[in-house]
Amino acid sequence: MTQILVLGGNGKVGRRLIGALRGRGHQGVAASRSSALRFDWHDPSTWPRALQGADAVFVVGPGSAHDWSGPLSGFLDLAAKIRVRHAVLLSARAVQFLPGGAVDLAEQALAAGPVPWTVLRPTHFAQNFTEAMFTPNDGVITAPSGCGAEPFVDVQDVAEAAAQILARRSHISQNIALSGPAALTFSQAAAALAAASGTAVRFVDQEPAEHAARLAGAGTAAGYVRWRTAMLDAIRTGADAYLSHGVQDVLGRPATDFVTWAAREVPGAAFATGRGPAR
Repeated sequence: MTQILVLGGNGKVGRRLIGALRGRGHQGVAASRSSALRFDWHDPSTWPRALQGADAVFVVGPGSAHDWSGPLSGFLDLAAKIRVRHAVLLSARAVQFLPGGAVDLAEQALAAGPVPWTVLRPTHFAQNFTEAMFTPNDGVITAPSGCGAEPFVDVQDVAEAAAQILARRSHISQNIALSGPAALTFSQAAAALAAASGTAVRFVDQEPAEHAARLAGAGTAAGYVRWRTAMLDAIRTGADAYLSHGVQDVLGRPATDFVTWAAREVPGAAFATGRGPAR
């Protein structure tokens, strides 16, 4: 049995990853600021205990608003001393649309560090419609995406791919792009959510400048506004509509399509009334 430290272990990917590792006979240990095993990027005193006994680590950063490459480099130096053999970073395929941003700098720090590494670059998660930024508010999805399409990826596929790579210590020094098997517009995604939930769901486009202004007005960090704007602009313009085959390459099976995901996770979610979209 391999012990794998899962940073952000309570998050969308982390909690699913722990289950996927368990299914492969390995132990995933959750660590975060709110876990029993505490880990805080801003408190290096929490790092040694979290790393104790770890053979590998799944790295989730403290967000995309600020450059965290410095703490990441220090963490990797410590991990190498403890003889951690593999670090897998959860990045995003949209990193290409904001060079020099926090996500890009984190990837660079990982590649320059002393621990063998792999980068996972997923597209927007399908679960962003049930657990994050695209969650309908009273049945309405609002985003500045226009008629652009995105191959939304199931977080379970991301977790399964991460578990496979960590369990086998494979894909060293590789960037693995992960997407769903087809690109959908937000109107098509809303129709799939409506069919799965049995409630009315529709998409309303928003002007990019209005979206950015609302984020800024709510006190959102400027770095995150730039990152989110770059991601959504790539959808709106069609630049991010292409398919990636990382799920197939790693798992040997097709990625889960959006309709199948919605049929599995949307019924009973009660997402269509009274819940506003996350910032």
